[in-house]
Order: sequence, then C-alpha cells, then structure tokens
Amino acid sequence: MLLIYFIITIILAVAVVFVNNRTFSKMTMLLFVAIQIAFNVFALQHYNSIELTYFTFDAPAIIFLTILSIILTTTTYHSLIYLRREYKRRFNSYIAALIVLSASITGAYLSNSLTVNWIFVEATTLAVAVLIYHERTQQALEATWKYVFLCSVGIAMAYMGILFLSSTVHATGTSRITYQSMAEIVAHANPVYLKITFIFILIGYSTKMELFPMHTVGIDANSVAPAQVGGFISSVMVNVGFLSIFRVYIVLANNAEVLLWMSHVLMLTGVLSLLVAAGYMLKSTHNKRMLAYSTLENVGIIAISLGVGGIGYYAAFLHIILHSFTKAGLFYQVGQSKRYFHSYELNKTGNYFKLFPAGAIALLLGLICITAIPPSGMFISEFMTFKALISSGNWIVFIPMVLLLTFVMYALFVRIFHLLFSEPLEPISLIEPVKVNPVETISQYMLFAIVIYLCFIRPPFLNDIINQAIAVIPK
Repeated sequence: MLLIYFIITIILAVAVVFVNNRTFSKMTMLLFVAIQIAFNVFALQHYNSIELTYFTFDAPAIIFLTILSIILTTTTYHSLIYLRREYKRRFNSYIAALIVLSASITGAYLSNSLTVNWIFVEATTLAVAVLIYHERTQQALEATWKYVFLCSVGIAMAYMGILFLSSTVHATGTSRITYQSMAEIVAHANPVYLKITFIFILIGYSTKMELFPMHTVGIDANSVAPAQVGGFISSVMVNVGFLSIFRVYIVLANNAEVLLWMSHVLMLTGVLSLLVAAGYMLKSTHNKRMLAYSTLENVGIIAISLGVGGIGYYAAFLHIILHSFTKAGLFYQVGQSKRYFHSYELNKTGNYFKLFPAGAIALLLGLICITAIPPSGMFISEFMTFKALISSGNWIVFIPMVLLLTFVMYALFVRIFHLLFSEPLEPISLIEPVKVNPVETISQYMLFAIVIYLCFIRPPFLNDIINQAIAVIPK
C-alpha cells in the first residue's frame, strides 16, 4: 500500500504540472487530500507493521501522520482560497509542490532507517523551496536561496552524523543501520563517536525543527512564504525535524553516559532557543516573523522537555501536537488579516475587532492557546515540563525558562492586542480591503477547539499512543 501511495503521488504531481488546467489541479489536490486521509486510516489499521522493509507504522509515525492529515486538509482549504487570483502556472506549481512535500513528509515520518529518513528530509527541502518562492518577490527569492543553502548544509551535517554512527555499527559486522539494529549495539560503543553523532544530527535537523542554532532558516521562510505555507512549515515540517532527532536520541539513549550528555545538550539548546526567541520577539514589528519566533520558543520548550526526561517525555509529545494545531491556526488568521491591511507590518495594522470580529476572536483564542493560558492544552504540557524540572532539581534551567517565557508572553500580548484593538501607527494602505467570509475562520476555530479540548480531556487512545512512543526510551 505504501508503494501504491508513492506511485499515485508522483502521478498526481506530474499530471498537475503538465495538464495546464486550474479545475483539474484543484480536483487533483482534493483527491490527494482524500488519499492522504485514507492512507492515514490504513496506517492506523496496520499499527506496528513494516512495509517495503524501511518503513514502519509505529507510534511516533502514527501521531505525526494524523497531524499531517488534519493540517493538510486545512492548508489545502486556505490554499485554494489564496490561489483564486493566481496565474495557472503558479497555481499548478504550488499544488504540485504541496503534493510532493506532503508525500516526502510522510516518508520521513515512516522511515525506520537513518539513510532513508535522510533522503526524504532532503526531498522536503526541494519541495518547500517552490512554495517559499511562490510570490516571486525579491525577498522570496532571497529567503528561498537561503533556505536551500542552509538546509543543504544542515543535511550535510546530519549525513556526517550518520557516517559516524554507521562506522560504529559496521565495526560490529552489522550492515543495516535501522534504528532497531543500532539500538542493540550502541550500549557498548565508543561514547565519543556517539556524542559526535548526536551533535551533527541535532545541528543538521535543527534546520527542519527550527531549533537553535539553525533556526534562522525557518524564520525567513515563514516570513515571506504565503501564510498558509508558513503554517504548514511551522507545524508538520517542524515535526519532521523533531522526529528525526527523537529517533536518533532513543537509539543513543541505550548508552547511559551518552544519555546524560544528550539531556544536558538538549536543555542548553532549549534555553538558548528561548533566549533568542524572547529577544527578537520583543522588537519584532512583522506579524508573521513574530509567529516564526514563537515557533522557535515552543521548540525550545520541547527540547527542554525531552532533555529533562521522566514526565518531560510525555510533555514533549503533547506540546508538539498542540503546537502544530495552534501555530497553523494562527498563521491562517494572520494571512486573513493581511487581506484587510495589505501588510504584515504591525504599525500598519489595528482595529481588527471592528473590521472583522470573527477573525479577531479566532486570533484572540490563538493567543490564549499559544501562550499556554488555561484553557489552553499547552498549559498542561508546560506544567508537566516545569514539574519535571523541579522534581529533578534542574533549577538552573527552570528559572531562566520561566523568566524568558514571561518576556515572550509580554511580546505576544502587546503586539496582538495592538492588532486587535489599537489604531494603526502608520497610514493604512489606500487599497480597498479584500473582504473575508467569516466561514473561512471555521478551520481555525476547529484547530483551537482541539487544543482547548485536550486541556480538559485527553482521550485514552491519545495517552496510549504517546506512552507507546516514549516507552522505547531507556529509563
């Protein structure tokens, strides 16, 4: 079935490129969304099974595959609205790139081999570059080249990590470098090589997770790409980076010395991510760029959760799930506000509650969710992280984390409240605003509703699958 899925994906993407018809491209995209959902259902029904040797429907893959299906559906909806006035060639290239990107992300989620995962992660770089450059502006061109270059550097560094790990594995006579086969070997491997491996993997895949020190890639990409693409990158693409790092982490965690060292590295990286995010958000005047730095802040929290261990493992997965829905919804709404103000600059926006109450309420809900204020489900995941830090005595991480999160909350509230309630500080564009149908905000309300619902009730199947995902981490 997986092979059929990839073949159909290629056929649909090629057909969109060569059949120069908007209606055909639109119907093809809707067909692909249906196929993606159907494949997700198939994966759920074949939980823990292996296909094509190098792909496994395990718990982490199922979690992120389900998120992908949901976010792809909402992104497609907003993309088709966004593309209404586009030329046919741009329309077709956008649809084809989104199909290829979704399939590449699917492959990265499901891969059980370091090298196969690396191939699919590289494929996501090429596909998303087309979407970043979609508007064909000078800023888009610069951001696209920067994204391709830095991601290629990151992928090269990740490959260096793979080489270090594979040399350690091959020394034992094992030829395959699947995660399962490596986990049985690293317990007695040279810790120095394993530490070097993790550093290369962490830095390399931080281009996708948008984590310090390679976070600048995602910041620029999210700032210039269409808003719904920014939402897609900041959710399902971030998850690709997280899962790539997490799978290597659970392999290397079989070596006790390396596990402790990785935990310290992750917590340090997380705090530095929070520091950078807080500093730039306090002076940000661009709405999408502010959301991009918010992503850096949240992946910093996830890195700290993973590093502290214990209940932090559960918190990391819960936080990244909730962040995916929240951040996608916020990007969609900021994209809608652009249609009123014709600008993402904070000083050129204001009085959004008077102009578009439905969108303003959605933005306010998104603000509550992303800042982890109850009834946001992200409050639960952050509380679990705080609890893990305090119970383990990591005050040196807990104190700066709380202080930096305070600055982040201040920056978000000041800027979004200005957008909602204050008068614009600069003259608004004289171009007539493009009216937004309130129905278009339904997708955002649905995503935020999931985040709020999970604050009060976490269904047994969600708890079970998260616990299964973290059960493989050596205690």
